[in-house]
Amino acid sequence: MKKWNQRYHDKFKKHSLIDQVWNEKNLENAWKRVKENKGSAGIDRVTIQEFEHNLPQNLTEIQRLLKEKRYTPKPVKRVLIPKDNGKMRPLGIPTVRDRVVQQALKNVLEPIFEETFLPQSHGYRPNTNAHEAVRKAEEYLESGYHWIVDADIKGFFDHVDHQILMDLVCEKVSDGRVLSLIELFLVSGIMNEGVFEASTEGTPQGGNLSPLLANVYLHHFDRKMTELGYLHLRYADDILIFCTYKWEAEDALKRAKEILEGELNLTLSPEKTKIVQGRKKGVEFLGFHFNGRWRRPKPKAVKKFKAEIKLRTRRQQPRNLESVIASINPVIMGWGYYFKDGTVKKLFEELDGYIRGRLRSFKAKKRTWRIILYTLPKPELEKMGLVSLSALKTSFPAKG
Repeated sequence: MKKWNQRYHDKFKKHSLIDQVWNEKNLENAWKRVKENKGSAGIDRVTIQEFEHNLPQNLTEIQRLLKEKRYTPKPVKRVLIPKDNGKMRPLGIPTVRDRVVQQALKNVLEPIFEETFLPQSHGYRPNTNAHEAVRKAEEYLESGYHWIVDADIKGFFDHVDHQILMDLVCEKVSDGRVLSLIELFLVSGIMNEGVFEASTEGTPQGGNLSPLLANVYLHHFDRKMTELGYLHLRYADDILIFCTYKWEAEDALKRAKEILEGELNLTLSPEKTKIVQGRKKGVEFLGFHFNGRWRRPKPKAVKKFKAEIKLRTRRQQPRNLESVIASINPVIMGWGYYFKDGTVKKLFEELDGYIRGRLRSFKAKKRTWRIILYTLPKPELEKMGLVSLSALKTSFPAKG
């Protein structure tokens, strides 16, 4: 990689950060966060439980290697998870040791970059979340910004340009040892089914540091669009630009493309990037479909939820009904808490009925429906611990 671009005078940058990274208390706090996040082992097959078994020695060894400039990250383990469209999303799982070091780096770097990040950015940041971004989007629609650019970046995390990223990090950080450590993680490589692959671009999803680096990268877009006078929201690589007129939205899309493709070396998907009339057709953002008057889960989110319930209530399981209920309750609660703040009363009632039907079908197996409907009424399922979406909604009333 070329020498990092020293864009600004050193007085604007942070010096001597590496000692904060290897600070004993910082490493302990980083470990606690890694443990809270759980996750599987990396290519060394060391689990969180095994790492904790020798925790003092492991943290001391990390500190020693960092101090001696001998720390070398291992390649991440490639794992594929299904996306809503049926395709697979690649994740890169670092070793537990590397996750601790990445988190230690993040603990030190995040406050530095948070000073510069703009309120248009909501993803992977403290004191904000997806719901805050959706509420802002609704406010913009209600304020008259009815034409929206929905920008979709092709494989963002896989195509981050390392040189551009390091130049952007250098705008705030001048500690060469910290910069070198970040670069080591970027080029550590990928182990895909036992075969090593070089990582010449991208920052793998799954690492503790990747979300922060993604925001550093796309902060350049936030800054440029704000300077041009455009109103936009961004959650990681999900971007909406709000405009009053269609011609303004067309111009905004042109400007966004110039920045994302011309300056950040990314690619907008021509199939998925579109201009929508938000009040008329609604906007899809962060799992929601809304138009300023109503808000509900987008159809794909409902379909995915039902598919997960169906999978967990399939008949071919050597389990009793109580254990099946215990397995679907976390799914119901997670999905329900995320979408409850919307016009979802009728939808939640329909989905509750679907869930009860799936449980009755599981219990029935070869018995008749007449018997099952009689022996498994709604109150009986509730006594067995079944969580209700409608109950979650009424416990925390919002829209609808």
